[in-house]
Amino acid sequence: MDLGFEVSELPPADALADGETAPDFTRPLVNDEFWEDVSLSDLTGEGPVVLVFHQMAGDFPPTYIFQRIRDDEWTDWDAEIVGISISSPYELKGFIREWRDFEQFRFFSDPSAQVAEEFGVATDVDGMTGIREPRPAVFVLDEDRTIRYAWAAGENPEFPPYSEVEAAVQDL
Repeated sequence: MDLGFEVSELPPADALADGETAPDFTRPLVNDEFWEDVSLSDLTGEGPVVLVFHQMAGDFPPTYIFQRIRDDEWTDWDAEIVGISISSPYELKGFIREWRDFEQFRFFSDPSAQVAEEFGVATDVDGMTGIREPRPAVFVLDEDRTIRYAWAAGENPEFPPYSEVEAAVQDL
């Protein structure tokens, strides 16, 4: 199927792996009404978290990923699904508003890509000198921030192995 764009290989990633502890961080967490600084440990303290790193909000890949997550009913799981990208809180709020059915999700804003760097999934954006963003990646975290499942894209665009993520959450 021709989706109208080229697939390109990404440089190797040094992503965190299963069994490692995810670094804690605090960033603006955006929902459909407001945003506030929240730490990852605050979220995992409430239960497991599926952290979905994605490209800039509004781009085709994150739109497709979150439509698929919605359609596969990941929000019915006993884990919170949280996106994270370099998009600003304003851009993420617009992303949620544009796709009204994304109101069930919350998104961390990480404009510096520092969190993506800490997770080992930051990559340069083609044609944008000095701009880094996360490659698509998914980390299933338990209440102790232990990574129970990790996946990072090797090409762009590449989409998560949805059934593997679901199996990892069910194994929590």
